Amino acid sequence: MSTTVITGAKVLTMDPANPSAEAVAVRDGRILAVGREADVLAAAGPGAEVVRAGGRSVLPGFIDPHNHLLSTAETLVAVDARYPAVGSAADLVAAVAAEAARTPAGQWIRAYGMDDAKYPGGRPTRAQLDEATTEHPVIVYHVSGHQAVVNSAALAWRGIGDDVADPAGGSFLRDEGGRLTGMVLDSAMELLLPVAVDIGCHGPNFHVDLPGEQLLGWLEGARETYLRAGVTTVCDPQVSRRELKVYRAAHAAGTLPVRTVVMPLSHLLDELTEVGLAGPFGDDRLRFGAMKFYCDGTLLGGTAMFDEPYGDNFTGSLYHHPDELTDLVRRAAVAGWQVGIHTQGDRAMGYSLEAIKAAVAVSGDDARPRIEHCGHPTPAQVREFASLGVIPVNQPNFLYDSGTDFVRRLGERRAHRLQPMREEIDAGLRPVLSSDSFVSSLRPMETVSNAVRRRTREDGPIGAEQTVTLEEALRAHTIDAAYALRMEDRIGSLTPGKLADVVVLDADVTALATDQLSGVDAWLTMLDGRVVYRSPAASR
Repeated sequence: MSTTVITGAKVLTMDPANPSAEAVAVRDGRILAVGREADVLAAAGPGAEVVRAGGRSVLPGFIDPHNHLLSTAETLVAVDARYPAVGSAADLVAAVAAEAARTPAGQWIRAYGMDDAKYPGGRPTRAQLDEATTEHPVIVYHVSGHQAVVNSAALAWRGIGDDVADPAGGSFLRDEGGRLTGMVLDSAMELLLPVAVDIGCHGPNFHVDLPGEQLLGWLEGARETYLRAGVTTVCDPQVSRRELKVYRAAHAAGTLPVRTVVMPLSHLLDELTEVGLAGPFGDDRLRFGAMKFYCDGTLLGGTAMFDEPYGDNFTGSLYHHPDELTDLVRRAAVAGWQVGIHTQGDRAMGYSLEAIKAAVAVSGDDARPRIEHCGHPTPAQVREFASLGVIPVNQPNFLYDSGTDFVRRLGERRAHRLQPMREEIDAGLRPVLSSDSFVSSLRPMETVSNAVRRRTREDGPIGAEQTVTLEEALRAHTIDAAYALRMEDRIGSLTPGKLADVVVLDADVTALATDQLSGVDAWLTMLDGRVVYRSPAASR
């Protein structure tokens, strides 16, 4: 039997029956003992490997319940267009031109993370991207993942001209003369990209048609990025057959980087119902979870649906008529699915709540409906959440990255109530923390820091009354996240008998100032009781 003991630690178990400890022992992939150092060493017996943590914090491995794992792997090998490195259209053109100089003509150039709300001249255009290259089709994904800007070669590749019609749930932006600007919103991306699957109006389509071997290699290459951050479980919230094939291949080959829960996109509802499949289904390394639906668009791109227009008179957009959304969600619940609905604006929140009521009515007493992002619920809607058992899936990194833009676009009253996590906890809910990587940083301690601090990149307040404690934030990224995945019986806390996913952070986080939390990563990460990452400091 293989036994490892971590001693000299500040163990934060996330187990209310035994919240803190000095040491933890793991054996054969399971937590063996947690408690006083002498007791844990005695339980481990002679011959155990001892890891001395030096007073660092030890937690259950972080669980990211909304993380586009495969898409994140793709971004790691693409052009990085994130702010502040790319802070203007000119910066973007330069980054694309540099990539074009080393890319054979005719091949696609992909970039991720464009935050054009911060560009002095506003949204970039295809004419500007044409300055970078006319020899390559170019697509630059907006930071939200719901929009993109493309060059003329990309439009020509798909035969798209100024007369193209806007599809349901999306649009092509045009200038005053009716000419395409190159900006493509929401479901219109379906018509533009070389996509592997047709998802219709069920969400933004970033399921790019790429060789499976290439995707498999990129996925394996993302392993250290996740484990270095202490992430041991993710839930991919938008899975088509493309992602599932790659995840299954990685699972079979033993190269799936972390535990992976998949949320099939709602365009698959009829096919999965026909074969009688519903989550949870699978094993502890790869399994089906909830089904994913889209209500409105994105706060970052101006397509979230509010009762009052915002920004440059943004009215928002919907992927489905509200009655159609309710029917879809109810049918999924009848088929046995937990449901998760992407929802941002308050008007869209009302539509999602109606759909969730229909689902809960047929799901029994443990439906655990999720609202992904949960941008701006009203106080009355939060009270409804409590009566329905809703799990708000928050991403406070957005508040840091774009909080100043939210205040400008939404106004003080609405911006400071975005992701009202304090209010949700006080209402008796179990909100969870997630990254929405590739949209924002996947590092959990950045997410925890942004939930605790509620400050913008410019260090202004963004809903200071909605701050949470460090303990609440850590719970939301561990045991409460496990609850959202229906896996709280096996992961999420350092409890004897549970799977031995453990992270030793490179600091005692309870002793740090809140503005230092975001710099913390893993010193050591264990998955299934095996050490899968050691920092250089831990190797000495």
